[in-house]
Amino acid sequence: MRGFKDPNFSDRLSTAAKAKEAQLEKARAKARAAQAGAAERQSARVSVNAQREERAAKRKVEKAAQAKRDAEERVAKEAARVEAEKLAAAARAKEAAEAAARKAKKDADDKVARDKRYADRKKRKK
Repeated sequence: MRGFKDPNFSDRLSTAAKAKEAQLEKARAKARAAQAGAAERQSARVSVNAQREERAAKRKVEKAAQAKRDAEERVAKEAARVEAEKLAAAARAKEAAEAAARKAKKDADDKVARDKRYADRKKRKK
């Protein structure tokens, strides 16, 4: 039976170097695998980013179109409001003119009635 062999310094050094080399090889293999998938992931990222930018551009165009429609709608509403205001002002002016005409007619009728009463009173005194 053999006895226990105590490793000397050079054996330990070579064992450590082999272990270190094995770990480096393992890391290199992992890096190569990552590099192979990296191109795919990068192209996927580029594609997703392009789609995102396209959607953002569409939203920007739609937002600008909506703003234009809103502005046109506001202009149309303002024009309608001004027109309604003009019509209301014309109706108020017409009503005021009619009221003035009614008042003038009533005043004239009241004057005629007052003059008639005055004339009747004068007749009775004579």
